[in-house]
Amino acid sequence: MERTFAIIKPDAVERNVTGKVLEMIEAAGFNIVGMKKIRLSKSQAEGFYYVHSERPFFGDLCSFMSRGPVIALVLEKEDAILSWRGLMGATNPANAEAGTIRKALGVSIEENTVHGSDSPESASFEIPYFFSQLELV
Repeated sequence: MERTFAIIKPDAVERNVTGKVLEMIEAAGFNIVGMKKIRLSKSQAEGFYYVHSERPFFGDLCSFMSRGPVIALVLEKEDAILSWRGLMGATNPANAEAGTIRKALGVSIEENTVHGSDSPESASFEIPYFFSQLELV
């Protein structure tokens, strides 16, 4: 079994579609082993997205991720990282395949509903950024 990290982003929480996202996660066979609703400070968002700090969208991304609550998740499944990336769909919802979360629920390339780890290395940073071992079941 592999674990990956996911976030239901502020745009999805604001639009009250978190239940739809969770339903799609469970229907795809993921086991949710950690979940919490939190609100990131801008500083926490900057720490989380530090790998993008040199990119031109960094400031806007951190402002967006700290504008409202998010749902942080740890998902478990065989090949969880690759499976979660596939379920999320392309970053731009307009380019995402039918049946993906971003195609069904994403608004734009900026407000695309969900985040997910892109590698075992990023998952190993992202999971403990949000969860202690005691919070994972």
